Amino acid sequence: MLNNTNVIIEALNYTRAGVLITDPSLEDNPIVYANQGFVDMTGYTKEDIIGKNCRFLQGEETNRSEVSRLREGIKKIKHRFLLNSSITKKDGTKFWNSLSVDSLYMEDEDKHYFVGVQRDVTERKEIELNYEKSLEEVKSLAFPIVPLLDGIAVLPLIGEMSEERFQAIFRDASAYVGETKVETFILDVSGLTKLRNYEMEGILKLKSVLSLLGTEMQLSGVSTDMAIQAVNLTDIKNHNIKTATSVKHILERLLKH
Repeated sequence: MLNNTNVIIEALNYTRAGVLITDPSLEDNPIVYANQGFVDMTGYTKEDIIGKNCRFLQGEETNRSEVSRLREGIKKIKHRFLLNSSITKKDGTKFWNSLSVDSLYMEDEDKHYFVGVQRDVTERKEIELNYEKSLEEVKSLAFPIVPLLDGIAVLPLIGEMSEERFQAIFRDASAYVGETKVETFILDVSGLTKLRNYEMEGILKLKSVLSLLGTEMQLSGVSTDMAIQAVNLTDIKNHNIKTATSVKHILERLLKH
């Protein structure tokens, strides 16, 4: 075991962070020291920990590519690497752990140890995951494709369209048409604040893709200003896109046939 002074041991036990030290010169790189902070954090006793490889702590949510990176770093004895992982406590509950690993060379022993400092970042990780989930929900709600009648669906566009948002529309609309085989797909642009070049190009590209899928795309909510912008930006007439001032007008036109 390590020959630490009482001062160093007390200092390590005083910190709230979990500290582990492993010895890569021994088979399977076992843990040779665990401070009180790690015991309190995980619920494992020092008897449970000493002599084991750190992998026994890894939860199912741990990113395997990150673990592989950690192992490669250990093999090459790099100076420092960071890892976010899921840790399983002794009682079976899990928490998100931010781990930094440093290689420590002890000159008097002429050997390397690995020092791992671990912090419970569950609250921060949950905020990140909830934020990502909320973003996905917002994206989904931002582009609700509404089935109107048999074979007809409408997608209302609202606000200012970034290129990223338009890419999401292109992806979702193409997937929806591919699955439902609707005959007419109405793109309602009445809620747009502007109609710029990349938006018109995106609309024309979407029309071409939907045509290949056997679906006709029509534009509703086209204002006078938008029509002028569209003509100035692209030769829209050559693309034969049917337009109307409202979804209602398109439906009336379709139902007459």
